[in-house]
Amino acid sequence: MRPINDDIAYDLSDFFKIFGDPTRLKILYTLLDHDMCVSELVEALGINQSTLSHQLRLLRQNDLVKFKRDGKTVIYGLDDEHVGILLRNGLEHIYHKNGYEEEDI
Repeated sequence: MRPINDDIAYDLSDFFKIFGDPTRLKILYTLLDHDMCVSELVEALGINQSTLSHQLRLLRQNDLVKFKRDGKTVIYGLDDEHVGILLRNGLEHIYHKNGYEEEDI
């Protein structure tokens, strides 16, 4: 396999930095199985709406989540299947290396 060029390495580094925040990871994990509106995410995660909105903005800017409007409601979901694959693979690796069980979630 040949080395990646500097531009791609920089873009990939920026992409993985977004996964470096526990709140953002919790949001992504919550959206793994189905799309949710802001109020559902606030309730599921137990965080305030301001914090959630800030993190969702960062996730949108980095193409990890998408949104659609349904009247006044905004519904968020993972941007595409690659995001879910990355998250699931990361979780599988952590479970394997740290000995976590499914009930540890």
